[in-house]
Amino acid sequence: MYIQYHKKFEKRFTKLTPQLKQKVKKCIERFDQNPFDTQLRNHALTGKLIGKRAISVMGDMRIIFEEQNNYVLVIMLDVGTHNQVY
Repeated sequence: MYIQYHKKFEKRFTKLTPQLKQKVKKCIERFDQNPFDTQLRNHALTGKLIGKRAISVMGDMRIIFEEQNNYVLVIMLDVGTHNQVY
């Protein structure tokens, strides 16, 4: 799996607290090892975000991503609270 980061993801990531940055990094590491780990709650999105997917970092924190070619390429699009990313 190859993971790319969209500018929006990088911008929001830099604004996170050091503790949240660490949790996001661990979440992405877990995702890289197994994108369907049950703790990630990987799920498809609907509505205006149809075709994209989301994983849970913790509580209300989410990462929105797009996968291509059955997880050969993953583009991390956004990170933030439920209200920020949806």
